[in-house]
Amino acid sequence: MNVTELIKKNESKTLEFKRDFSSPDNIIRTIIAFANTSGGVILIGIEDKDKHICGVKNPLDIEEKLANLITDTISPRMIPSIEIISWRNKQLIAIQVFPSPVRPHFKSSLGEENGVLVRVGSSNRKADKQLIQELHRATRYQSFDEEMVITSNSEALDFRVVSELFSKQRKIHMNDFLTLKLMTTYQNQNVPTKAGMILFGKDRLSYFPDAWIQCGRFSGTTKRNIVDALELKTYPVYAIDQALEFTKKHAYRSIEISEKSKNNKRWNVPLIAIREALTNAVVHSDYSQTGTHIRLAFFDDRIEIDNPGLLYDGLTIDDIKQGISKLRNRIIGRIFKELGRVEQWGSGIQRMIEVCEEMGLPSPEFIELGGQFRVTVYLFVKQNVILDDTNQLIVDLLNQYKKGLSVKKIASKIDLSTRTIRNRLSKLSEMGIVAAIGTGPRDPKRKFCLLSESIHVREKDG
Repeated sequence: MNVTELIKKNESKTLEFKRDFSSPDNIIRTIIAFANTSGGVILIGIEDKDKHICGVKNPLDIEEKLANLITDTISPRMIPSIEIISWRNKQLIAIQVFPSPVRPHFKSSLGEENGVLVRVGSSNRKADKQLIQELHRATRYQSFDEEMVITSNSEALDFRVVSELFSKQRKIHMNDFLTLKLMTTYQNQNVPTKAGMILFGKDRLSYFPDAWIQCGRFSGTTKRNIVDALELKTYPVYAIDQALEFTKKHAYRSIEISEKSKNNKRWNVPLIAIREALTNAVVHSDYSQTGTHIRLAFFDDRIEIDNPGLLYDGLTIDDIKQGISKLRNRIIGRIFKELGRVEQWGSGIQRMIEVCEEMGLPSPEFIELGGQFRVTVYLFVKQNVILDDTNQLIVDLLNQYKKGLSVKKIASKIDLSTRTIRNRLSKLSEMGIVAAIGTGPRDPKRKFCLLSESIHVREKDG
């Protein structure tokens, strides 16, 4: 385990720093959350704010206490990897937790109803009843949309709409409803699956009142002033198209002048990215949640698309950017793929990124927020960080020396005093651009490195 590389990172869904073993309950909570989500590493002996490596005393005793605590306080039983790591003259404890095949894990004293935790961003969150049920389904390799909806209405699904949507692919017969798993057999009768009801139920909102899309156009960059709103409660496939039309209504079109062809009109909004985000929202929403629905919020500088549900089955933001995909709703996903609305699993996120970059826009931002997943598409170049010439020189220098440099080395290479460099590095550390690696401010071997998640910087204009 490379401690230096881990220190360069910020706390996240899969990483947490602890100064010491003074709050074992918090460590247990994080172990449970990691096991129930994407796994992760806890490093004990590192301050979480300034990354000072303080180490731990009596690491063997702590290792034994940890092992006993994990056994005594977590159910079902789990065995994470606990390792003592030497870093110069300090001792650290690393706890590596893997995504568990027998989740959900919970604090034994609280029971499953109150003791299940999941990881959201860099914090632990108590799982509600719906999320606990989803964890159980994931371990059984079942999806919510495969379950049946008991109804006496033999014509609960809209055959006309299904036939219309599939008209370009093939002619639909009633038996196809079973093949597509829009319906299933129960007590010698055909009843809708939850996927069938969500996508094509004539009375779909009676069963799933939050399965709709809300659109809003806001003046400025906050939700203070709304200028237009639309509630789309039709079938989801049509709702995506209508949400895209709402986006076009409030977008601008510019004229591209080309020497080889006629003038072309071009949208200032990456519509393909918006369509992909809306499609992902419908396919991957957690429809077991109540009280929240898919939202499209159009601001002057960005468009936000939220859907209920965290990333599914341990996925991380890095995973989805690399094209890794896991279907929360397997039937809904399959229907969208057969309709040609999804080309290849996992390609939607990458396509969104490519389209935005082609238009000269920043890459979309993906975050988990509460119990929701949000995609933010920026409409103007996002000003990440503005640095003056000296700070830019420091950043460029640290980018060349991946293992880091001391204050004295940086000062000699830039030809400035160590006091000036120390002050500059302090500001860059506050901005989240650099991190100090050492046992403290007086550590003679202390080095500064660029944070691996630091945003791109640019020189100050003018």
